Amino acid sequence: MARASTENFHEMVVEIEGITPGSWIKICGLTGNSLNRTHNMSTTEVPDCDNEALPAAVERAVQSSEVTLSGTGVWAAQSHGTMMDWWYSGATKNIRVGHLKAEPGDTEYETGAAYLVNLNHTRERGQKVTAELEIQFDGLPTRVAAESGS
Repeated sequence: MARASTENFHEMVVEIEGITPGSWIKICGLTGNSLNRTHNMSTTEVPDCDNEALPAAVERAVQSSEVTLSGTGVWAAQSHGTMMDWWYSGATKNIRVGHLKAEPGDTEYETGAAYLVNLNHTRERGQKVTAELEIQFDGLPTRVAAESGS
């Protein structure tokens, strides 16, 4: 029986493209991330032509697809300026989500332009300031395959 090969916390990374194109900077302080890939579905009720008294069957089709990322953690000074500038600009930034244990030929990075949709902070006496964010890709990200020996 073969055990599953798993990915550790530090092997899933979220990075923003730096000032120099092709350079990547990790968003510091995030201790939790959820990457969500969603198909938005359309449904059609299709009747039975031989007996219209029967319940219709519901047929489905993918209408659109989206990829979003949410993150939580501590608010790190190292990412403060980058994140604040990104949110206040209302513009897209290139980001990538990496699965660093991907097998050669499998998707290692999902890369593309994205919006920082939500940026929230919480403070509580005696605790570090925490952050919560939501990033939405503008369209579907490009999938980049892992190479041998990465």
